[in-house]
Amino acid sequence: MKELICVLCPNGCRLRVEKTAEGITVTGNRCGRGKDFAEAEITNPVRTVTTTVRTVFPETPVLPVRTDGEIPKGKIRDLIEAVNGITVAEPVGIGEAVLKDALGLGINVIAADNILREQEV
Repeated sequence: MKELICVLCPNGCRLRVEKTAEGITVTGNRCGRGKDFAEAEITNPVRTVTTTVRTVFPETPVLPVRTDGEIPKGKIRDLIEAVNGITVAEPVGIGEAVLKDALGLGINVIAADNILREQEV
């Protein structure tokens, strides 16, 4: 049995999840979203990743970025390694990709701030 706290709504239900030969049993949820969350977390956990990338601009040495979708939890370390190899050399803005199709997952790493555009580098 595994215990989780659902993060899909403000209730923050304490879920108890048990994987058996018949399937997955979830208790403690107040709504169906909690059941769906627990099943996904047990079978295929995914995360949105936020981090920073280096830039060539002395006034802004790092730029906040995030994935534009969720990636498998087991791929986070690989993604961070890929992002650590990036240095942004153009003034990108919110939503612009700094790494397209990261790890071949169809997810982009995008700028999460307009700071490079706002300072007219």
